[in-house]
Amino acid sequence: MANSAKVKFQEHFKLNVLFKDYILFENLLLENNIDFYHNSNENSDISDGTLFFLLDKDRVIIDQLLIDNEIIASTETILVSDYREERKVQKLHFLAYLIIIVILVLIILIGDFI
Repeated sequence: MANSAKVKFQEHFKLNVLFKDYILFENLLLENNIDFYHNSNENSDISDGTLFFLLDKDRVIIDQLLIDNEIIASTETILVSDYREERKVQKLHFLAYLIIIVILVLIILIGDFI
């Protein structure tokens, strides 16, 4: 349906969606006529994600939407990060360390020849 504060006063659950998936998730909720509540003024720290209030009766549909669209989301108690993004950062760190080690080895080898 739409962004409605009435959801907060019914049987609901909270879902934390990563900021990169926020637009897609909100669009899916609108396409599937799912009532939700989201107030961007309440979420001052977007690095932790965006908090949605969703009706309990829509839980099965929402779970399927999350799975089908590979959206990373978590409940309020269990925060989940996107490991795909973290893997990219870990590869970058590994590459940087490897370059530093190679440079140090070259400096040592060149120093022995001089």
